[in-house]
Amino acid sequence: MSNEITTIETDVQIARESAAFEMLQRQAKMFAASSLVPKEFQGNVANCAIGIDIAKRLGASPFMVLQNIDIIHGRPSFRATFLIAMVNAAGRFEPLQFKMDGTEGKPDRSCIAWTKSKADGATLEGPKITLEMAKAEGWSTKNGSKWLTMPELMLRYRAAAFFARLYAPDITLGMMTAEEVSDTVERDVTPPSATESKLFKTLAATSSQTSAPPLSVCEDTGAGATLFEVESVSLVDQVQARLTQHGLKWSDVLGKLQESGIGGEEFHALELADEDTLKGALSLWAGIVKALGGKEAK
Repeated sequence: MSNEITTIETDVQIARESAAFEMLQRQAKMFAASSLVPKEFQGNVANCAIGIDIAKRLGASPFMVLQNIDIIHGRPSFRATFLIAMVNAAGRFEPLQFKMDGTEGKPDRSCIAWTKSKADGATLEGPKITLEMAKAEGWSTKNGSKWLTMPELMLRYRAAAFFARLYAPDITLGMMTAEEVSDTVERDVTPPSATESKLFKTLAATSSQTSAPPLSVCEDTGAGATLFEVESVSLVDQVQARLTQHGLKWSDVLGKLQESGIGGEEFHALELADEDTLKGALSLWAGIVKALGGKEAK
């Protein structure tokens, strides 16, 4: 009897989720067809669906959320004015206030966002933001930075963003403000070529070859064929076979590659590695095996 009840409840839950998903798609299609939403959402049903989901989590109007999300460098971000409005409308705080200190236009000019909790009347203060901090973090040194033309407003915006992340993370949802994303100093993360990398130079000095011997899983395609020309075996399968053959872990191999500037900065599973990373691993395999102390191929 209990199994039947569980099955019925599961079926009902699945039906509800399916209906909710269909409704989300219908709403997303409607917003995507509108010319009143920002261009990042026009004609983009997926973006609209994500925006609507964010609105539901915040308990806010989907249209208002879509109007206040900016997509910068491929990352969604809230506008600072929207965060201030959401903090004020949360019902947990008195209206957000700003305490200014220091000499206007000087490095010691500072701003603290503060308010009082409605629950117990306690005063809540966010981190202090100063013009000196803005310069040290590179916010005010970028071309066209608003910190140079309207520093008083930017101090308040940044103080409000820091306050929201500290006291109302359920509102920020881990997202930065559009102003913060715009102020982020871009770094050149283009990896160096394999021959210029520290790993390659180290491996080249200890090994006379930069590719491992052929695997049994690869057919002999002739003297002129390269490993990458074997179409019957994917790059992932080739790397996986080498890992097994030499008793190595992908995490260790990826770590060595990243020392060389190949494979990005974060860990990712072998199945999610891009083509350049996989080819880099295969090209430098012999040296990687030696560096990691892998067992000799039989």
